Amino acid sequence: MTETETMTTTWLKCPAVRPEATRRLVCFPHAGGSASFFHEWARQLPGYEIHAVCYPGRAARLDEPLHTDLHRLADEIAEALLTLPDDRPLAFLGHSMGAVVAYETALRLQAAGRPVAHLYASGARAPHLAHPDGDGPDGAGTADMDDEAIADALVALGGTDAELLSDPDFRELVLPYVCGDFRMFDAYEHRPGPLLTCPVTAIAGDADPQVGEAHAAAWAAVTEGVFDHRTVPGDHFYLIPRPPLAVLARGLGLPHEVR
Repeated sequence: MTETETMTTTWLKCPAVRPEATRRLVCFPHAGGSASFFHEWARQLPGYEIHAVCYPGRAARLDEPLHTDLHRLADEIAEALLTLPDDRPLAFLGHSMGAVVAYETALRLQAAGRPVAHLYASGARAPHLAHPDGDGPDGAGTADMDDEAIADALVALGGTDAELLSDPDFRELVLPYVCGDFRMFDAYEHRPGPLLTCPVTAIAGDADPQVGEAHAAAWAAVTEGVFDHRTVPGDHFYLIPRPPLAVLARGLGLPHEVR
């Protein structure tokens, strides 16, 4: 395996190689999340070739050190994505913290002359409003919280990682990277600079305790392109029971191609 292939397979997991797909979709997990969160999307979105980002410190990369700087994380993800063939449009979807990582990565690809075709920001405040006022996971204040408090706050939000944290057999394994992600995100600072040129769609659940309508609508400020804001039924992890597949399919102009 070449160095380029190693970099790609380290950072990206592709459940189904799909050369006939009209574009690629790169999915960025939430804080404490992993690439497997998006595994089923490959079957349900045949118009896309799905790639999920593999953050260090979990799953197959469990022995690697966690990142503490979100900007550096975006640098390395962008470097890996630039090794993909430039043979079709590349769209990004990030959930919660992953939306901000996707945004920062998109800025880097744009600066390298490979702008993304669309950014979908799911369950996230705009980068310049990234942090709530000290209310824990996917917000600010984690620097003053111990690991158990962060875990309890995540359990309250829900999601597959919360289920693992509720299991004593998994808690010791999962807790380090969950807390590491939250502390990294807590330390993130938005840097004013060039705007994205691609369309941006913000998606948020109508019962999300972390992301209000105004917080999601503020994503309009990060792009010169077309902006769309969708409110869907559900809480912070609305996309577990109801992935935004129809929204993504419409991005392809194929509203009936969701399985």
